[in-house]
Amino acid sequence: MSTVFSHPFSIIATARGLRGLLAALSLLLLLPGCAGLAHRDALKVQVAGVESMRGEGLELRFLVKLRVQNPNEAAIEYDGVALDLELNGKSFASGVSDQKGVVPRFGDSVLEIPLTVSAFAAVRQALTLPGAAEKGELPYVLSGKLAGGLFGTVRFNSSGTLKLPN
Repeated sequence: MSTVFSHPFSIIATARGLRGLLAALSLLLLLPGCAGLAHRDALKVQVAGVESMRGEGLELRFLVKLRVQNPNEAAIEYDGVALDLELNGKSFASGVSDQKGVVPRFGDSVLEIPLTVSAFAAVRQALTLPGAAEKGELPYVLSGKLAGGLFGTVRFNSSGTLKLPN
């Protein structure tokens, strides 16, 4: 009597190989769907307001209100926000918030993030401010992320110049 398998372990090896092949094929079939989810237009972020907050010791604290516009067909859920502010090419402030929310599809939301300015960063900016004052403007860069949600972390950047009073 002849059998196809000469050793009992060859049946197990064949089953494992078939499972591995099916898993690889499933992954290949899912990749085009994931690629479609990854294409999103960039969020538009603008400063909507700034309020001072009570700081500790030598630090300065501000509550920054950001208007986040979502030009995409799907809402963006988030569970946490991080923000960095650069002034005149130098790191100035950073902040995080554990707030949760949704930026609706083709809509906007205002997020409130507390920012902390260290005493060192404030002194460094004060030293470079006269050069910026001569130009009459101060360049800034906001960069941050909306964490979590169904589509993962969404990063954003916004830059411009602040006109200084004469």
